[in-house]
Amino acid sequence: MGLRGSKPQEARVLLLGLDNAGKSTLLYKLKHNARVGTVPTIGFNVEMLETKKNKQNVAVTLWDVGGQGRMREYWTSFHEDTAAVVFVVDSSDKKRVNEARRELEQTLRSDQLRGRPLILLANKQDVNGALTATELKDKFNLNKICSDRDWFVQPCSASTGVGVEEAFRQVVHMIKLPSDSGAMKDNIKETMQYLRESSRR
Repeated sequence: MGLRGSKPQEARVLLLGLDNAGKSTLLYKLKHNARVGTVPTIGFNVEMLETKKNKQNVAVTLWDVGGQGRMREYWTSFHEDTAAVVFVVDSSDKKRVNEARRELEQTLRSDQLRGRPLILLANKQDVNGALTATELKDKFNLNKICSDRDWFVQPCSASTGVGVEEAFRQVVHMIKLPSDSGAMKDNIKETMQYLRESSRR
């Protein structure tokens, strides 16, 4: 009896962004609370973090996928079963903001990510002259491109750790778990629709 409900629910979160945005640094700061010297990710890094949501244990698997041009064409292979998208932006690199915005827009067009929450991390806030979270929200036109999903902008610094835990808490708060009533209703709705369509055949 004591074991019932003890198996944690699982949620898969995709960590995307251009190369040098600070994704891997952020991942290891979150996992080990340490500043890890990283090299550009060729392929992906995966870490699991245990947490709680609504008093339930949740195992969040974070997929940090390389952001170089040649890696971005593989991003779509990771879209399936994603509960939330975390998009990391180097706020201090103003020259690449438009490139980052284009990549995010393209990512959000994916059918597999429809309705999934987006957390935009305004990373490298410790660098002088970095764009603020509000400036990034406007430059990315999030009100428009995220009109069909929940979204949030979190200022942070992966190297100092400021805002990193808050960002993770926000991700956990926003992900939809199978047990969430909304997700359950959607599943029931989809099942009913499927049954109705099957009965017509």
